[in-house]
Amino acid sequence: MEEMMAKNKIDSADYTDMTNVVTDYSAAFATTTTEEEFQPQWDRWHGIYKDCAFLAALINAKAFWTVGKGYKAKEGEKEKLEKIRGNGKQTFNTILYNAVKTYSIGGDFFAEIVDDKGELINLKPINPGTVKILANDKGIISGYEVWAKGKKLHKFKPSQMFHLAWNGTADQIHSNGTCEKIEGTVESYNEAKADLRILFHRYVKPLIISHVDTDNEDEITAYKQKLDKAVELGENLVIPHDTLKLMERMSIPQYSSLDPLPWISSLERDFIIAENCPSVIIGSTEEKDTEASAKILYLSWQQVIEFNQMFIEEQIKAQLGITITLEFPASLEPTMQEDKRKERNINNHEAGIGQADGGTKNG
Repeated sequence: MEEMMAKNKIDSADYTDMTNVVTDYSAAFATTTTEEEFQPQWDRWHGIYKDCAFLAALINAKAFWTVGKGYKAKEGEKEKLEKIRGNGKQTFNTILYNAVKTYSIGGDFFAEIVDDKGELINLKPINPGTVKILANDKGIISGYEVWAKGKKLHKFKPSQMFHLAWNGTADQIHSNGTCEKIEGTVESYNEAKADLRILFHRYVKPLIISHVDTDNEDEITAYKQKLDKAVELGENLVIPHDTLKLMERMSIPQYSSLDPLPWISSLERDFIIAENCPSVIIGSTEEKDTEASAKILYLSWQQVIEFNQMFIEEQIKAQLGITITLEFPASLEPTMQEDKRKERNINNHEAGIGQADGGTKNG
């Protein structure tokens, strides 16, 4: 008896060990060994893209703007490119759009170079998840293999594969897409959106806790069915006297301190930073945004698009031997220069009026 009472004393309190329960943050360190083969985790990164509409909109916007108004090329080379049909229903412009989306999602875009005696006939996009990049011990790409269902289907020489390795780092033979670096943020974003959905739903259909004055299972079951039906129909529930002790309505208070919206906005900013795409580009602006700040954001976005265009132009020249020029859709620089000119004229005009007034007064 004394031993039992001793266990109930306050000094018998103990603490837990959450070392293996709560994961502490630590940076992921990549190996520096020269890669000899690599196969992109396309299904994983593509799944993240499809699962997050906000991130997908940013990536799509970059692809829209990079391809822009299309390409320019010399007449002979343009004729070659106009004959390209990809999977049979594509054009060279849609293949480029596909390429920007694909390398933004997973880092690498692949297309089989189909030629006839050195003459380019077609560019056929390939699922990045089926491609294995091969390299020698010096880190130079030596070929590509296409695998499906555990079987090697094709092997290509480097000259037979059009490979856009976007955003590569150090000695990697592959590249790194946006979805890889933003994976954790997408998980948090989807969790927050799911929680918010439940939160708003509970305003309309709150949880109801009933304290019934019976322990008869049949009676309790019958009451649950009628209660659920009343909630479903949005009707009142009439209960006999002395059969229900208490009914509690459990919902989220309207002015509760836990507001998920700032957290969701913070996660959306992470997407914007990761893809370097201002929210104004996809038609989403913040209240604090002004016309002047929007113009600055637009100009910074222009640098991102022009770099993507330069990357594609150089790779097409290096791998296909064709020179193209991608046009930027619409530049704000002329407009901003005109605004500055107007502002100078107004300032000069006001300064002239001031001097004239001063001269009159002094006279």
